[in-house]
Amino acid sequence: MGEEKNVSLAYSSPDGYNMGMLMLACIVLSWMFIPVWNQRNKKGPKSWPLVGAAIEQLMNYDSMHDWLVKYLSESKTVVVPMPFTTYTYIADPANVEYVLKTNFANYPKGKVYQSYMEVLLGNGIFNADGELWRKQRKTASFEFASKNLRDFSTVVFREYSLKLSTILSEASFQNQEVDMQELLMRMTLDSICKVGFGVEIGTLAPNLPDNRFAKAFDTANIIVTLRFIDPLWKIKKFLNVGSEALLDKSMKIIDDFTYSVIRRRKVEIEEDRATGKNIKIKHDILSRFIELSEASSESNSTDKYLRDVVLNFVIAGRDTTATTLSWAIYMVMTHADVCNKLYSELKTLEEDQAKEENVSLLQCDTGDSESFSGRVKQFAGLLNYDSLGRLYYLHAVITETLRLYPAVPQDPKGVLEDDVLPDGTKVKAGGMVTYVPYSMGRMEYNWGPDAASFKPERWLSDGFFQNASPFKFTAFQVINQGFLKNSITNQTLAAPKNYLLLKIIKLHTGIDTSPDIYGGSWFLFFCDLQAGPRICLGKDSAYLQMKMALAILCRFYKFSLVPDHPVKYRMMTILSMANGLKLTIARRS
Repeated sequence: MGEEKNVSLAYSSPDGYNMGMLMLACIVLSWMFIPVWNQRNKKGPKSWPLVGAAIEQLMNYDSMHDWLVKYLSESKTVVVPMPFTTYTYIADPANVEYVLKTNFANYPKGKVYQSYMEVLLGNGIFNADGELWRKQRKTASFEFASKNLRDFSTVVFREYSLKLSTILSEASFQNQEVDMQELLMRMTLDSICKVGFGVEIGTLAPNLPDNRFAKAFDTANIIVTLRFIDPLWKIKKFLNVGSEALLDKSMKIIDDFTYSVIRRRKVEIEEDRATGKNIKIKHDILSRFIELSEASSESNSTDKYLRDVVLNFVIAGRDTTATTLSWAIYMVMTHADVCNKLYSELKTLEEDQAKEENVSLLQCDTGDSESFSGRVKQFAGLLNYDSLGRLYYLHAVITETLRLYPAVPQDPKGVLEDDVLPDGTKVKAGGMVTYVPYSMGRMEYNWGPDAASFKPERWLSDGFFQNASPFKFTAFQVINQGFLKNSITNQTLAAPKNYLLLKIIKLHTGIDTSPDIYGGSWFLFFCDLQAGPRICLGKDSAYLQMKMALAILCRFYKFSLVPDHPVKYRMMTILSMANGLKLTIARRS
């Protein structure tokens, strides 16, 4: 009894209390630092108990893409534990192919990703899985394959590229600075609304009206991206405070705009039906979805469903194209040799196309607004789907831009079941696997020692564009292949490479040296082979718009960065510039 009393007194004394606290501190510190010590030779961010690597990731949030470049240059796969899940980042083409194609069914968008993005993208094509995704993809693929849509898109893209040129011309005459990224965002928003939804938005009007939708959309994009590393976002959402309160306000603006587009298009369709002008119906993507929703009794065929369709196509048609154009202009203006080669290609096309169409080129006086604008408009009239297709160096410039500055810098996938990647990395169900195009384009093990250099020539062979593996260059995940089809029997054959080469020679020289081994009933066509079920449907449309805009801008303008203007990316789902792209403009003859 006396011994128990002595022990009790020892622990209740100041010295005993201090000893107990010291032991507790040692236990806690050991619990925290022993795991870190065991990771001293690990390639990747260090993981702490409970919080995982969240602290390091949060500290590097504004430069996260380059943070991943550092780790992925040391190891092709990086595992990042987080409080409630684990992110596995991959940059090895073999792993990417496995996730996007070989075992595609095990890597959907997933519930975690969908919970983050649902407020913005809803059940749209970029956030959906399963039958809902297949239904939207089938409808969209039908529309994108339409020659009528392609021809209509060409006219629209030319129209809005000329509107942008008019604004730039006016700014150059008045020695005004412009934010090129903002102007391109306006141009692509107007374009996607005209092509995709059949409505005029008018954000690229000469007075540049306030664009509340675009600002709200960018704000929402930033906040939902932050959710990926913010463990408290659900609490903030429940309390409607902080970033989640701002998100709620932004979504109100976005939804008001989106539902107004849907209502306007429905009214136009009804008016067309009432007046017998049914030819306008099915002219745009939204109209096609409206018709399907009217014919369907499914619960998701509502204005909310159409709202999700609209917002998903806005992010596809506005943000990705505008940001790629912004980075492309920045790359061209900071690489004099590329700028000169591109200008030479555009001048040559202008002269050759004018001769082909028997057109006399107008005089171009850069000091006279009317003369300058007349020549720009004439050049734009020479640009069509076929003539733009002959601009191989321009195509290479855009593709090289996408390699280093991909519109979607990271693409996360959920994990349905435990799996092992080709390199031996184990992934657990409920985690996320993210392939990282931004990092992949900078890896020497993917592109060689000059991987970090902007070099459009890497895409050209004997002057012709050559694609790379879609699992190494993941911007679109497609492979272009030539085919021969018999117009009588509908039989289809893969066209041999030498046959394609001879047809290309005919295209450029008019001389047909190809042997008629297939007979007169066969014709040549191209299509995109799948590099995974989620390949980009709008690839050709995106290239068409980017080529149209860059051809006009790089032919008639020379851009210079405003002194001391910082150019860096903003952390959001799309790789936009955080501070815009402030430029001064000089006209070219």
